[in-house]
Order: sequence, then C-alpha cells, then structure tokens
Amino acid sequence: MAKQYDVLFRLLLIGDSGVGKTCLLCRFTDNEFHPSHISTIGVDFKMKTIEVDGIKVRIQIWDTAGQERYQTITKQYYRRAQGIFLVYDISSERSYQHIMKWASDVDELAKEYGMDFYETSACTNLNIKESFTRLTELVLQAHKKELDGLRTYAADELNLVELEEAASKPDGTEHSPKTCWC
Repeated sequence: MAKQYDVLFRLLLIGDSGVGKTCLLCRFTDNEFHPSHISTIGVDFKMKTIEVDGIKVRIQIWDTAGQERYQTITKQYYRRAQGIFLVYDISSERSYQHIMKWASDVDELAKEYGMDFYETSACTNLNIKESFTRLTELVLQAHKKELDGLRTYAADELNLVELEEAASKPDGTEHSPKTCWC
C-alpha cells in the first residue's frame, strides 16, 4: 500500500467560545457550513491531506473549546501543535480583545509572532483554504531542514530498491555470482 502522505502536522484552533472555530474546521475539511451553534466540549479534531510544494501534508486540526472551564485542557495541546490559528468573531469586540489573552497563552511557548492575518468566513467559504494552506506552508518552512532530510532519505531508499531489483534479475547465465547489497 502506497504512503498517502509525506508528513503529518498538528494545527490548533483557539479563541473564545462561539467565534466559529468548528465552522472553519468543517468548511475546510468537509466543505460544509452548519449555521447552528453547538459548543465543542473539550477538544475535537479532523484531518485533511493537502499538497504544498510537491509535499503531501496530512493536517491534523484540533478544535478546542473556548469556554474558560476547558482552558487547562486545551493548553496541553499547545506544545504538540506546529501551527496555531487565533480565531475571533469580527462582530464581537470582546472576542477580538481576548485575542491578546490567547496570544499570551501561546507566547509561553513561542517568543515571536510573525503572524499572517486572514479574514475568513465559513458561511461564504472566504479564505478558508487559503488560510489553512498558508499556515501549512509556514510550518513546512519552519521544518525545511527536517523535510530535506526526509527527501534525501526517501531518494536513498528508492535508489537502494532499484539496485536490489537490478541485482536480482537474471543476466542470462545460470552460474553468475549473486550480488549482495548490505
């Protein structure tokens, strides 16, 4: 069975309750929009594979509950995430003001932000794919050295398999010595 992806990344959606984190996730992974609001309890996730610069990236996207009572649980996921979305509702000044609190939670692990800004809409599908793809690109750039090593390893493995296959093919003589690739 062929490998379905080259690398796996964990992304995290954080922000106040009711800002649309789950809606963004469902729009990106399933291309669906559900206008009714059901609060996430604890943490949930979905997966999707996308291709960026010829690399198949499996994205595990964690959707966190925004209620304060779940924040001790969701903070545990910060360390495992390679990328984080800070989500707020443009029609809620309160959720925007809380972004700095969410950012300070993240800052305990990251010293510099260098954040991109995307205005998105799960309802109209505005910038959903673009924002997830951009964060994936940034994570890939941050892990470029590791990925270059992965590509070199994969190429070496392919060359070794080709050499083994070539060595095992008969060359027309029954008593030819066998070649061993160790």
